[in-house]
Amino acid sequence: MNTQQKCPWALQSTLEEHYHDQEWGVPLHDDARLFEFLLLEGLQAGLSWRTILQKRDTYRCALDGFNAEKIARYDEKKQAELLQNPALIRNRLKTQAIIQNARAYLNLLEKVDSFNDYLWHFTDGEVIQNHWQVPEQVPSETAISRQLSHDLKQHGFKFVGPVICYAFMQATGRVNDHLIRCFRHTALSNQIKA
Repeated sequence: MNTQQKCPWALQSTLEEHYHDQEWGVPLHDDARLFEFLLLEGLQAGLSWRTILQKRDTYRCALDGFNAEKIARYDEKKQAELLQNPALIRNRLKTQAIIQNARAYLNLLEKVDSFNDYLWHFTDGEVIQNHWQVPEQVPSETAISRQLSHDLKQHGFKFVGPVICYAFMQATGRVNDHLIRCFRHTALSNQIKA
């Protein structure tokens, strides 16, 4: 029996628990994986994260492994195919945003060294270490997520509001929002950019 303390949301399903224990809050540096998470967070708008986790592998297959170069070339036929797939979220605006975000991502990469470095710039290259006692203390957005959201929108990204950007920062380890009693808080408390 596992007696480790965990963030309460992680105990809602086995899928969420595994994600919490293995991925959430771990500093991520790979541009392609960061792009994947940005798309997934945008897809989550108005839905539960469990829904997105359940569909992640399906999206990986449908979106050519989240390959930005391929997604950026999707035409109307491919978009229609995605919208007709019952295993995906059939929302026209979100589907269009996936394609737009791939194009915006590739354009951004022409201006910066890497997406990873671009993102770390917003936290001065450090993981923001929070010390929340209860879930109610965890914010849904911050000044930094608002700044990131504004900048991404300036670069042409869609579905990147401040709340989505904060969830993205949490997921990819720009911020450690595990509750202090959670075993992952300590494990990730010494993480830095490099």
